[in-house]
Amino acid sequence: MMLAARLSRLAVPFAFTASASLAHATAIESQLDCKSTPHDFIAPLQKEGLLEKKAMRVEPNSINAFKPVKGTVMTAYGFKVYALVAYQKDDPLFRQGKGEPIGDAAYGAVVWGGDDEVEQRVREAGSDAVVHHVAPFITAIFCKP
Repeated sequence: MMLAARLSRLAVPFAFTASASLAHATAIESQLDCKSTPHDFIAPLQKEGLLEKKAMRVEPNSINAFKPVKGTVMTAYGFKVYALVAYQKDDPLFRQGKGEPIGDAAYGAVVWGGDDEVEQRVREAGSDAVVHHVAPFITAIFCKP
């Protein structure tokens, strides 16, 4: 019983902190309408200081993955964003990978959430973005304009 009381004293403040940070999150679903360009998706968030300037990873297909700046919380359709991904041909904002590029342009978000729940919220919002399974409880929302 004493252990449970100690754990609840630790868990309750953490839960309030976690929910408070989501309450002050930057929502990006309006940019995931698949009508924008990858540059117009990434550059304003970098300019606002919400997204790292340099990609944390560049996939062989040229998809660049950018992390939110430490302390920044972003959401897409109510799900916490792990990273934003994008590529636009001939745009110096994006580095090219070692393989064949995914196409001339693509962008999206990788979120913490199950495939079915993410798919449902994306469709309810009227977006035609493609929803891809990445890993258990990690899902990508992807646009190819």
